[in-house]
Amino acid sequence: MPANRNALIRYKTLDKCLQNRFRKWTLEDLIDAVSDALYGYEGIDKGISKRTVQGDIQMMRSDKLGYNAPITVIDKRYYTYEDKDYSITNIPLTDQDLSHLTEAVEFLKQFQGFSHFKQLGGMVQKLEDHIYSTKEKQKPVISFDGNPNLRGLEYLDQIYQAIIKKTVLKISYQSFKAEQPTDVEFHPYLLKEFNNRWFILGRKGGQRDVINYALDRIQAIELMPNKHYHENDSFDPDTFYRDVVGVTVMQGVRPEKIVFRVNKKNAQYVITKPIHHSQKLISQDEDGASFELFIKVNFELERIFLGYGNTLEILSPPKLRRRIKTVFEEATGIYE
Repeated sequence: MPANRNALIRYKTLDKCLQNRFRKWTLEDLIDAVSDALYGYEGIDKGISKRTVQGDIQMMRSDKLGYNAPITVIDKRYYTYEDKDYSITNIPLTDQDLSHLTEAVEFLKQFQGFSHFKQLGGMVQKLEDHIYSTKEKQKPVISFDGNPNLRGLEYLDQIYQAIIKKTVLKISYQSFKAEQPTDVEFHPYLLKEFNNRWFILGRKGGQRDVINYALDRIQAIELMPNKHYHENDSFDPDTFYRDVVGVTVMQGVRPEKIVFRVNKKNAQYVITKPIHHSQKLISQDEDGASFELFIKVNFELERIFLGYGNTLEILSPPKLRRRIKTVFEEATGIYE
């Protein structure tokens, strides 16, 4: 079993490298990446041989595992996938795979009644529906919100493993404002999903503030197993996100009381789907309802308010009211 697990780690690492077209991969680069992955995942520090990686590439090219990977060599030196959209994770499930997944679903369903497994419900249903639709060749009967074209999802497992194994990462990151990516030493603490986007939270090397990076802006990730990992001794996710919606937490900003009113048509929607756990219903009449939040104002909160358009009015604080008003006035000017 350990040998099979190590082989899987090698295949997945090679797959991620060959998918990354922002870098040219020599055989030596691939050997280094596989060695780093084995150390990060399994603590194996003896490295990997050139012959082993060459054998892995040939195995991935063959149909023995069902991969038939279109691995090509450019200029007799650089390895890549001939098909830029190819990944070994995209191969269809076999009958044996479906059988094993069915057994796994039945096992997981036994735990859905326990408090520690409350979050399993959606995952189990999604997996069960995927197995059913694949086996029966029918359309799924459950639809989950998601963006299949979202970039960065291929880094989820690597980041997750780095967090639980307390491994420093070197992240090549390019923000929307930057013209070129920048390499950053990053100590990861948490993966967070919001609005169908994934974010990694942690600290940059030598800094104390916790920041977040969007996975869809990451260009490449490398493990830095020889770097000392700074523990998240003062970071608690529940406390960190207690007073916000979304992922943006402004340092030094205090939560404040926000009062807003929603018209009759949308009042029940806001009542049944609160914007934040601090939301309170202040009053309700035939024209609508008024609510109160105790929260930090950030970009995500403003976007939620703006999304209600002319059905929601900010009553206080004045600064936020002016901000929302200005945005609507500028938007109106675009259409005039």
